[in-house]
Amino acid sequence: MPHYGHPLEFGMFITPVSDPPQAAVQRAVLGEQLGFDLVTFQDHPYQPAFLDTWTLMSWVAARTERIHVSANVLNLPLRPPAVVARAAASLDLLSGGRFDLGLGAGGFWDAIEGMGGRRLTAGQAVDALGEAIDVIRGIWAVDDRAPLRLAGEYYSLAGAKRGPAPTHDIPIWVGAYKPRMLRLTGSKADGWLPSLAYLAPGELAAGNAAIDQAAADAGRDPREIRRLLNVGGRFSATSGGMLVGPSAQWVEQLLPLVIEDGVGTLLLAADDPAVIQRFAEEVMPALREAVASELADRGIVEANTRGAAALARRRDGIDYDSLPASLAGGAIEPGDFRYRQVKSTYMRGGSPGLVLQVRDVQQVVDALAFAKANPFARLAVRSGGHGISGRSTNDGGIVIDLGHLDTVEVLDEAKRLVRIGAGARWMDVAAKLAEHGWALSSGDYGGVGVGGLATAGGIGWLAREHGLTIDHMRSVEVVLADGSVLRASDTENADLFWAMRGAGANFGIATSFDFEVDEVGDVGWAQLAFDAGDTAGFLEAWGGAVENSPRDVTSFLIMGSTQAGQQNVAQTMTVVDSPDAETVIDRLQPFAEIAPLLQQSVELKPYAAVMANAQPGYHQGQGEPNSRSGLIEHITPEFAAAAAQLLASGAVYFFQVRSVGGSVADVAPETTAYAHRSANFAIAALGSNAQRLDEAWDRVIGHLDGLYVSFETGLDPRLLDDAFPPATLARLRELKARYDPHNVFRDNFNIAPAQA
Repeated sequence: MPHYGHPLEFGMFITPVSDPPQAAVQRAVLGEQLGFDLVTFQDHPYQPAFLDTWTLMSWVAARTERIHVSANVLNLPLRPPAVVARAAASLDLLSGGRFDLGLGAGGFWDAIEGMGGRRLTAGQAVDALGEAIDVIRGIWAVDDRAPLRLAGEYYSLAGAKRGPAPTHDIPIWVGAYKPRMLRLTGSKADGWLPSLAYLAPGELAAGNAAIDQAAADAGRDPREIRRLLNVGGRFSATSGGMLVGPSAQWVEQLLPLVIEDGVGTLLLAADDPAVIQRFAEEVMPALREAVASELADRGIVEANTRGAAALARRRDGIDYDSLPASLAGGAIEPGDFRYRQVKSTYMRGGSPGLVLQVRDVQQVVDALAFAKANPFARLAVRSGGHGISGRSTNDGGIVIDLGHLDTVEVLDEAKRLVRIGAGARWMDVAAKLAEHGWALSSGDYGGVGVGGLATAGGIGWLAREHGLTIDHMRSVEVVLADGSVLRASDTENADLFWAMRGAGANFGIATSFDFEVDEVGDVGWAQLAFDAGDTAGFLEAWGGAVENSPRDVTSFLIMGSTQAGQQNVAQTMTVVDSPDAETVIDRLQPFAEIAPLLQQSVELKPYAAVMANAQPGYHQGQGEPNSRSGLIEHITPEFAAAAAQLLASGAVYFFQVRSVGGSVADVAPETTAYAHRSANFAIAALGSNAQRLDEAWDRVIGHLDGLYVSFETGLDPRLLDDAFPPATLARLRELKARYDPHNVFRDNFNIAPAQA
C-alpha cells in the first residue's frame, strides 16, 4: 500500500537535557510558533543528564496552546501501565486534547534493572507491551462501569476503577523494529514510530508490509495505523548523502517516504534552533506542496479512516457514505471516540446512529437534507442537550446537534436587544448578560439549551415578574423542512413566529433568537426546607402564599415520595427580584410561616450566580425518563389532597410545582402557541416506572387544565388536546400543513399537519 490516506504532519524529536533545564521547553515553544504539529521527547529514566520525560511533557503542555506532546517513546518497564493511562488522560484533559502516547517495550535492560525494573527477554517484553496496551485502553473505557480486572502474566489488576476519560482519542504509537513487535503494532496499536537511522534499505517497506498483514489478520484496516518516522540530517550547500544537503534535497528525499512508504508524520530529530527553524520554513511548506501535487496526480485522497471495529457499529437505515463533505468534520458515529460525549442528554440515555455537530446555518441545511435523504432513520434536533421531554436523542437515528451555535451577541444596547444561538446553555447566557446588568428569565437549570426551552415556553425564576422566555422573543431564524432559511417576527412570517413560541419543535430548526432582555441586578435567593408532614395542607398554604405575593417573587417547590417512618420534607427555592435585604426578608416572611422550618439559606447574589448550577461539558444521561406535566390555576384543597396521594403512592420520586401567573397572564392567550396563560402553577412528576406513574397520575389529572410540553414524556396523541386549546391546536395543524406538510419534524411532541 503506497499511501495510507493520512494527512501529512510534522513533529520534533528533542533531547530532554537538564542543563540548562529550560532548553527543551524553549525548543518546544519555538516549534509551536513555527507550525509543527507535534513535539516529542525520548524517555530514559535511568539517564541522570535528562529531565524526567513525563514532568517535561507536562511543563511543555502548560507552556503551549496548540502543539501535541508525546514521548518518543515511553519506557514502559519503568512505568506501570494503569498509572500511565491515568497520567495520559489527565495530561490530555489539562492540555485540551493535546497528548499522544508513544510506547516502547524497553531494551536497555541493565539500566532498567538498575532502576528497579524487571529484566525481560525480547519476547517477554513484547508480551508485556501487549498486556500494557490492554490495561491502558481498559482504564480509558469509562463507559464500562465494571472495575477493570486483568490476570496477565506481567500486569494484574484486581478491580481497578476506570477513568478519567481523556479529551480526545489518544493514539498509541509503538516504537518497533523486530517481527513480533511489528505484528503487535499491526494488531493493537494506532501508529508505528521507528527511526530512519535504525532502518536498513528496504526495512521501512518490509515493516509496513508486516504491520499491514498483522492488521488484516486482526480484522483491522491497515489505514487505521499511522506511520511516523524520526528523521535527522544536516543542512549544507552541497549534497552529502541522505538528508545532508540543501533544503530542496531534503524535500526530494523525504517525498518518497511519504508517497511510496506511507509515512504520515515526519519528526525532525534536532536540538539546534537554527536547524528547527530552517526545516519549518524551507522544508515543511515545500514538502506539503509536493505531496499534495503527487497525490493529486495519482488520484489519492487524504482522509482519516475509521477502523473496522468502528465501521461494524454503524446502524442500518443510514447511508453513511453519502454524507456531504461539509458535514464530515462534525459527523460522529457509534464507533468514534467522541460518541460517548454526544449520544445522550442530561436526563435521557441515547444510542443514535449518527450525530451531526453543525457550526453554521448552512451546515444545518445540509444536515437536514441528509436526514431527509435517509427517511427510515429517526430525526432528533438537540440544542443544549437537557432533553427531559423532547426527543433530542434516539436509538439508531440521526441527531442534528446545535451545541456549537452558542454565541451571545448584543445587537442594540439601548434597546437591550440580544441575539442568542440555539445551542447556547442558559448559565452561559446569564453570565454574558450579567456583564451588562441584564437577565432573561429561562428555566431553573443552567445546563438547559436555549433552543428547546425558547420554542416551548420558558418557565423560570423571573416568570411572575418578567413573563416567559418566549414573551421576550422578538424574532427567530428558522431552517424549514424544505431547507429554506427565514426569519420570523411580528412583522415577518408572523404566523410562523406565533407557532414557534410554544410549539416550535414542530415547525423547523431554530438556529438563533433575538430577545429583548430585562435590567436585573442582584436578587434574593432563598432555599427553605419545611416539615411537610401535612402534605396537602402545606401545598395549599404554599400556593396561597405564592398567589398573594408581589410579582417580584417567583417560587418553586420540590418534594419526593412519602416514605413510611420518614419525615416529609418540602424544599422551596424562591427568587425575589430585589437587591434590598429588607425587601427580600419581607417577601419571604409569609412562606416562613407556612410550616416549621428545617433548614434555610437566604442570600443576595447575581441572577447569573443563581443560574450557575450546572457542570460544563457533555451530558451523560442514562435510561428513559418518565415525566408527567400539568398546568393549574390554583392549588385547591382537592388538588392538594390528590397530590398528597400521588406522593404517597410510591410511583413518584420527584414532584415539582413552579409558580407562573403574574406577567405571564398579562399576555393574551391567542398571542402565542403557548396559550394556557391563566395558569398560576406548572406541575411535573417523574417516576421510574411509566405504567405506575400513569396510574398514579390519574388521581390528579382531573384537577389540571393543560400541560407544559417541556415536562411531558408521554406519547399518547391525545395529550395534544391537553397541551393546546382546540382553536390553538387547529391553527397549529393548518400551519404545520403549510410549513412541514410531510411531517419531517415528527419525533417530538408531534402535531400532525391538517389534511387537505
